[in-house]
Amino acid sequence: MNIVSLAFPSLAILSVIIFYLLPNKYRVPLLAILSLAFIASLNYLLLPYVVVFTGLNYYLGLRMSTAANKLIIYRTGLVLNVLQLILINYASFTIDPVFQLFNSSVQVSKLSQIIVPLGISYYTLQGLGYLINIKMGWEKPETNFSHFLLYITFFPKFLSGPVERSNHFLPQLKEERIFDSVLVASGLRIALFGYLKKVAIANQMAPFVVNTFTSLDTVDGSSLLLLVIILPLYIYFDFSGYTDIAIGFAKMFGIDLLPNFNRPFFAESVTAFWKRFHISLASWFGDYIFRQTVFKRRKWGIYASMYAVFITWVLFGIWHGAGWNFMLLGLLQALAINYEFFTRKWRYKTLKKTPVFFRRWLGRVLTYLFYGISLVFFFSSDLDSTFQFLGKMFSGGGLALRTIITVIPLSAIILVVFVLVLELFEEDYSKLSDRLQRFWSGGGIWNRVFRWSIYSFILSILFVTGNEIQQFIYIQF
Repeated sequence: MNIVSLAFPSLAILSVIIFYLLPNKYRVPLLAILSLAFIASLNYLLLPYVVVFTGLNYYLGLRMSTAANKLIIYRTGLVLNVLQLILINYASFTIDPVFQLFNSSVQVSKLSQIIVPLGISYYTLQGLGYLINIKMGWEKPETNFSHFLLYITFFPKFLSGPVERSNHFLPQLKEERIFDSVLVASGLRIALFGYLKKVAIANQMAPFVVNTFTSLDTVDGSSLLLLVIILPLYIYFDFSGYTDIAIGFAKMFGIDLLPNFNRPFFAESVTAFWKRFHISLASWFGDYIFRQTVFKRRKWGIYASMYAVFITWVLFGIWHGAGWNFMLLGLLQALAINYEFFTRKWRYKTLKKTPVFFRRWLGRVLTYLFYGISLVFFFSSDLDSTFQFLGKMFSGGGLALRTIITVIPLSAIILVVFVLVLELFEEDYSKLSDRLQRFWSGGGIWNRVFRWSIYSFILSILFVTGNEIQQFIYIQF
């Protein structure tokens, strides 16, 4: 079942109605069953695999709390979680080449054709984080299997996150919920704006992005330069659209998912950018990889942090996929973050006499462009394509004739500007943003007319632009 199809929101809303009609003790099992049914609709062989994965981590968590050999069980859990991820997602990059050295025809990567690895990187991180939390004493093992099953499989977040923390998600399931029309309406509104981002903006950008990367031999340099500018917007509206849909539907059930985006294009450095973009993933790597690495290498002083940044971000890049381009994607982020750290004083002295407005926007523009170039590594099929793109990018070819309106519908461009202006108000003009928010949430007749006019407009846009279904980018991870 595709999330952007009409069937998904229809069934989700119907599920909300049934959820609140049931007694509280049946609600989590209902959501667990719905989540399993959703997974089965994606791929029926994925369902038993996910159930076994969940049962294994559930059992290991319980054993860690009682067994004398707690460390052995913990390490076993880490190995099993990482190993299954490698076998299904990374075999073509790590295992198959070894067999090829011995002229063997064995291809372990074919496992991914049998067990479709949808969402595997996300629920693997959740399983790892759960075991680490128990080992560190940050939470106690979950004793209710249906609760733990829902933590791993909850259908709004299953495919592309946010990457939930067990000590954030599981305690919410123990709370008794009563129907709250304001909460349900808020969740529905968040999901609606998520669909606007995905369907009316990201889907309209997708043809230009896909066609350019699949025809690098024929496109000119101006198209590639234009694409570098578009790529951050495309991935942001696509991915934050999914996140809004997930957070919105979860809120309707009374479950708060972790935030994933916070106006990332107004970050003034790469370091700040990753505190605003894909927050749940970046913070997971920060807490479980970066901090643990710094602690183990604390005798190195300041170089411990530098080393930890490289380890963290290379792994971050590899998490996104099997290939050298993903490894270089992470390495680029590590280089930028370390550069910003070690040149902070020098940059401050150099720019301290310039206007604040200039410094702020210089940082924002450079960060945006850096991320745009980084995304070439993300979207390219391999390193050869990446270097072909970068080498051809400045070759020219009629930039004056090729305007952005010729490759992206004007309606999508207007919506992009509208959303970014709203985010700019929130970021730099908080008083004006607060006034707009008060007017939006007001109870007067004109306030309600304005709100419902916007809702009607969004629904109309979705009806007009929703003919072609484009899958979410991050579903491949």
